[in-house]
Amino acid sequence: QVQLVESGGGLVQPGGSLRLSCTASGSIRSINAMGWYRQAPGKQREFVATIQSGATNYADSVKGRFTISRDNAKNTVYLQMNSLKPEDTALYYCNAAINKRGSYSYNNYWGQGTQVTVSS
Repeated sequence: QVQLVESGGGLVQPGGSLRLSCTASGSIRSINAMGWYRQAPGKQREFVATIQSGATNYADSVKGRFTISRDNAKNTVYLQMNSLKPEDTALYYCNAAINKRGSYSYNNYWGQGTQVTVSS
């Protein structure tokens, strides 16, 4: 089994910062891309950021404010969120392409999500 567990969400005032973490565990051979997505109430899940082999990609709405990073030794991906806005309020999901032991392909895995609320 493979599991992704997010942490670090919470309530923050506009202009504040939060750091999300997501750790993959289980029978893992290797991890390819890791990333973050979010879903606000009544909206579809949307892309936030990804990191793969050191290369990063961001949604236009978070460029310059969010930074994705990764610790491969810990199978962990981070999302540093600065200058938060009320429109950043959403459930944030971790995503990873993981090759399980005993498998010859990468499969997509999702965490359960961590809530980020930006409000005064």
